[in-house]
Amino acid sequence: MELFDRLPLELDAEDVIRSAHLTDAGDDIAAQVRELVAAARHLACPKAVVEVGYVENRREGAVDIGGVSFTSRILRANLEDVERVFVYVATCGRELDEVPVPAGDFLLDYCRDLIKAQALAAAMRHLGQHLTDKYALGKTSGMNPGSLEDWPITEQIPLFSIFGDVEEVIGVTLTDSCLMIPNKSLSGITYATEASFTSCQLCPRGICSGRRAPFDPELATTYGVTT
Repeated sequence: MELFDRLPLELDAEDVIRSAHLTDAGDDIAAQVRELVAAARHLACPKAVVEVGYVENRREGAVDIGGVSFTSRILRANLEDVERVFVYVATCGRELDEVPVPAGDFLLDYCRDLIKAQALAAAMRHLGQHLTDKYALGKTSGMNPGSLEDWPITEQIPLFSIFGDVEEVIGVTLTDSCLMIPNKSLSGITYATEASFTSCQLCPRGICSGRRAPFDPELATTYGVTT
């Protein structure tokens, strides 16, 4: 297991102001956002943990990784010719929840959430670059529990079990409904492959701010996904 703690994060107050569509909101609000960013810059501590796993015991609709069983037809299909995967959890870090925001100030709370999203993105970039450099990975694809009905969010439980106590390692916990705290955290499996895949290609939902690829009905048919 490899742990990445206190990853670097560059925060630009003007970028946060633009992202929150506050460029015309007035000097007072801009000053509050800049103060928020300054506090976040001091406290931010993005983190990630990754474990190398090997694919074993392929069977109908399920596969084992490092001795842990995962149930998903699509994951099983994607790992048909894959031997080694990288299981990870990345997070913005609990520290950003300590950035003071006045109670009921939904605007600054939204800005803090944007900062947390940037911290998570920084953790993922660092993790991806590390894996590319250390393991000479070329093209990669990945999957995340909960991104598709076929691999539900409850699959977070076996994924987290690979690391033992994830809360102790990087401060991420699972709720009873398998949501992650802090909310800007991401878990998943990535692997080297020449076949491009993102779960978004199998999701027909029209409006989604996190969409990374258009819905591909032909690919959905190939995977047996009904829409």
